[in-house]
Amino acid sequence: MRFVVASSLIAALVLTAPLSSARAQVDSREGIALQNQLYQLRQELKSVEDQLARGGGSSSRAPAYAPAQQSGPNELVTQLLTRVDALEEQVRQLRGQIDETNNQQHRLSDDLNKKIDDLAFQMQTPGKPGGAPGPGPAPTNLSQSAATRPAGSRTAEAILQEGNAALARRDFPAAEAAAREILANRTSPRAYDAQFLLAQALSGQKQFPQAAVAYDDVYNRARTGAHAQDARLGLASSLTAINEKKAACDVLSRMQSEFPRMRPDVTAGVAATSARAGCRG
Repeated sequence: MRFVVASSLIAALVLTAPLSSARAQVDSREGIALQNQLYQLRQELKSVEDQLARGGGSSSRAPAYAPAQQSGPNELVTQLLTRVDALEEQVRQLRGQIDETNNQQHRLSDDLNKKIDDLAFQMQTPGKPGGAPGPGPAPTNLSQSAATRPAGSRTAEAILQEGNAALARRDFPAAEAAAREILANRTSPRAYDAQFLLAQALSGQKQFPQAAVAYDDVYNRARTGAHAQDARLGLASSLTAINEKKAACDVLSRMQSEFPRMRPDVTAGVAATSARAGCRG
């Protein structure tokens, strides 16, 4: 009888083993709850094993109590196996939900990337019917002076400071010119910051299709960078401005999972942009 109980116990332990590796991929509150339940089951199984070990070393002077000691662990193992089966099913369902969510996220990402590619194409062909308006005339102040200065006369840091100062005083063409001057050197160490400055400058000039592409470039340069949250919010705002509200809502929805700890100002911006775009939920 003890052999049967021990076999059942081993079977229970084997059943719990694959769950740990499967659930290691589950990063959610429900997955953590399942992990805690399985940990509790393992503790209970260990308790049964200890009880069986103690029963195995008991004296034969009390045989009348042996069946009771053996039936108790047998019944407990059966209950634990039932609970393990239920947890296995919950894990399978949870993994199915996660797979479906991942597939949905991939579809949203593909749709958004196509929308950005379409915007970039429209900017390259401004004369196309229904296309986005092309960029305005080239800025004259910083861009012209940059053309007459000897190359390398200023550092990227100095140009960026000038560009941000221009942005602060709402001189958006000058800010754009500074950003493009830095970005002309593809190996510039301040290219990431310059790309964000360019996106802001284009948005300030209400060149929203161009701003959307620029904000998307910022995010793709460094998805966890210092400007990542602002870039995603800027992209959603720009898409809303050109009436691409569904795409904007998709971006805002994904931000919740991309940035679990959003800055308070970004959270407020997400709420405001979501209201303008008419997003649900």
